[in-house]
Amino acid sequence: MRKKRRIGKILLWTLGTLALLILAVAIGLNWFIGKSKPQISGELHVDMLEEEVSVERDEKGVPHITAKSEADLYRAQGFVQAQDRLFQMDLARRQASGTLSEVVGDAAVSTDKFFRTFSLRDAAEKSWAGYGSEAKQVLEWYAEGVNAYITYAKEENKLSYEFSLLGYEPSDWDTIDSLTIGKYMAYDLGGNWSSLAVRHWALGNLPEAKAKELFITYPEDKPSIIQANLDNQVKVANAFDASLLPNEFNGSNNWVVSGEKTASGKPLLADDPHLGLSTPSIWYQMHLSSPEQNVSGVIFAGVPGIILGHNESIAWGVTNVGPDVQDLYIEKPNPSTKYEYEYDGKWEKAEVRDEPIRVKDGDTVDFEVVVTRHGPIISDVMYDNTESEAVFSMQWTALEPTLELQAVLNMNKATNWEEFETALEDFHAPAQNFVFASTDGTIAYKANGRIPIRKQGDAQLPVPGNSSDYGWKGYVPYDELPRVVNPKEGFIATANNEVVDDSYPYHITDFWAQSYRYERISEVLQAGDSFKKEDMMALQMDTQDLLAREFVQDMVATVRKSDRADHLEKYVTILDDWDQNDSKDSAAPLIFHRWIKQLPITLFAPEMPEDVYDLLQGKGNITDQMLRDAFAGNEGEWVKQYGGLDKWLADSLEESMKNVAEEFGEDPKDWKWGEYHQLTFDHPLGGASPVLGYLLNAKSVPVSGSNITVMAAGFDEDGRVDHGASWRYVVDLADTSKAYHIVGPGQSGHIKSKWFHDQVQDWAKGDYHVTSIDGNETQEMEKLQLLPGQ
Repeated sequence: MRKKRRIGKILLWTLGTLALLILAVAIGLNWFIGKSKPQISGELHVDMLEEEVSVERDEKGVPHITAKSEADLYRAQGFVQAQDRLFQMDLARRQASGTLSEVVGDAAVSTDKFFRTFSLRDAAEKSWAGYGSEAKQVLEWYAEGVNAYITYAKEENKLSYEFSLLGYEPSDWDTIDSLTIGKYMAYDLGGNWSSLAVRHWALGNLPEAKAKELFITYPEDKPSIIQANLDNQVKVANAFDASLLPNEFNGSNNWVVSGEKTASGKPLLADDPHLGLSTPSIWYQMHLSSPEQNVSGVIFAGVPGIILGHNESIAWGVTNVGPDVQDLYIEKPNPSTKYEYEYDGKWEKAEVRDEPIRVKDGDTVDFEVVVTRHGPIISDVMYDNTESEAVFSMQWTALEPTLELQAVLNMNKATNWEEFETALEDFHAPAQNFVFASTDGTIAYKANGRIPIRKQGDAQLPVPGNSSDYGWKGYVPYDELPRVVNPKEGFIATANNEVVDDSYPYHITDFWAQSYRYERISEVLQAGDSFKKEDMMALQMDTQDLLAREFVQDMVATVRKSDRADHLEKYVTILDDWDQNDSKDSAAPLIFHRWIKQLPITLFAPEMPEDVYDLLQGKGNITDQMLRDAFAGNEGEWVKQYGGLDKWLADSLEESMKNVAEEFGEDPKDWKWGEYHQLTFDHPLGGASPVLGYLLNAKSVPVSGSNITVMAAGFDEDGRVDHGASWRYVVDLADTSKAYHIVGPGQSGHIKSKWFHDQVQDWAKGDYHVTSIDGNETQEMEKLQLLPGQ
């Protein structure tokens, strides 16, 4: 008995000691993380300031910065961004510059090689000289502010906990860092090179009839280009890492409605850019005020100004045009002399940049970037170089000197359409669909940016790099870019859809986004004539699925004619009764979208190497057209060789539902879209361990919508909604003192901040917050006074 009591005491003592240790660790961890939480109230002395600056954070953590000079305004903007997002800013410049390996280790070497080759930082450095003195001064002021915070954080031991986890401190910020982040956004929104590479592979590895169907428009009238691709095969399979490609659904919705169709009598403008959803958000919302400007909206962390938003007179938003701005050239290397490539019968020496990659806890990796007259050689970037008779180089508008930040700074101060359009002349890459509204009642649109004019070809295939018969001969003239002002329809909308018809004299692209979002927006805006801001918010949250409207009845009817009709009836019955609304509480969207996702897998994956399949952009566009043709009685080669439309659809439905049943049970009446389709905002360090994932990633939330609906909610194969409306924004030009926003998951990058994940539910439910710019805030504010250094 005594022995049992003694054992019990020992166990109690052990458990108590363990509990104390766990408590001590928890307290220590809480202190360790909390000590880097930024100061948001009181006073803070900042050496580089000339006068006092007020920083008031509202109930959603949006900083309202008021300064007496432009210099102090941009210095404070840099300081405040760094307070909330320094780790994000540092990772962004490192990824774009190809220096992640310095802090992550050899796992990032292939990523660094890729971005060194894509030459974003080199292009940013070349852009600097073209900037005017005012824009250069703003970049320098902004960098001073960031560096003031870095110095302060190091001295006060307040660097964000992520730096400690990775074991490094950030280096000073410079002006080129900001420009490089801008170039990264051009990369994220301007990619078509992979489609050219896949079509090149298809010509050499598939029967001609099948290869043709992977083209949007097969270049029948360009036999020399087709033959050049057949004669000079460049290695594509096992040559490129598709995981580094931008998300093919990067795009947006925007629209502007004339006062003739609104309740206020003034225009309404709405914008929601579709990008990756992460912790923290790609966007940072701010309000900047000085004697020279009063502007509010969002900006990329690491960049000065406001890229999207409004001032007291105008508002603007963007979607991606998606033009063909990247061309691949088939380069023929000199077999006897390294770094030489054939051009017009002679050998030309390429530029060679030594780009040694420093690796944390490892040896420096020697790396070279080889640049021909057309651009960098991108073949075998991530893999061992192999001798080849032909390689790809890439020409891209963003690799030329461009002046986007200069445009942004001038946009911020514009007061009417004429001034705004003048500012857009400096916005070159990425090409964007700008919609505009002003308090004078003007609504306008411009597809803005550099769009190449080619000597031959239409960016469907790589072209010969050894002849001056190919290449670019300029850009679409600025005054001939697509443009609309005050249309009779009373509204303008874009959703990455086709923005020109066949009468337009210049080639933009043949590969537009699926048109369903635009069609739904247009359908709603055409039907109304007294819109309010709440209607614009509701439209941004609209979940009507027009892809299903077009296809689901024919798909259901086809399956019912198949030899597996009885076996599959329980699924098609649910689709038959569906209202084509992608509601999180419905089973039908789960059946439909898993079926749709399976269609290209069933058809293409068995005949393509896995990485080539992953490189193929626009699978949805291709299979959409195949379905249209087949339903019209014109089965294409892929469908016929597979065994016909009935077999393709039935096999795809059966395979996809087998996988769903394994996850959610056998009875589809019990399924819900939201059980699979769940919103996530993952932190870049969240995948390092389950503990970090639990602490840093937002908790999953079932959501409606899809990649097809106006409420953009793109998802991966596991159902994780990791792509969509990165910022939602509505403004009524009848009252420009305020606008309505959602920035999921929140403003702050710090886990201890109340603004870390406070907008996750807002994103899912469509709950907008109000941000004012007139200084008459009624909500409680956190006030920080930045004072000149002592």
